[in-house]
Amino acid sequence: MSDKDDYRPIACGLHSELELLAMHRESVRLVLPDGEAAGRVVDLVVHDGAEFLVLESAGGRAEIRLDRIGEIRSARPGVGKPSE
Repeated sequence: MSDKDDYRPIACGLHSELELLAMHRESVRLVLPDGEAAGRVVDLVVHDGAEFLVLESAGGRAEIRLDRIGEIRSARPGVGKPSE
């Protein structure tokens, strides 16, 4: 199954918050289905109809599908658990 087939768009408000995190290159900790990821949000990109957050850390860059993020921990007020 491709990313496009099962991608579920996130809420517009959360997407706006992610854009602000990327614009300010904020550091975050993400709770994912298979663990956690931490780093600096540097961009949002689209591939094959699915949206991804680009997270930069000492280990390099990773693209994390937005609908796979369970929780976002950030110093920025108002950013948190994605709405269903």
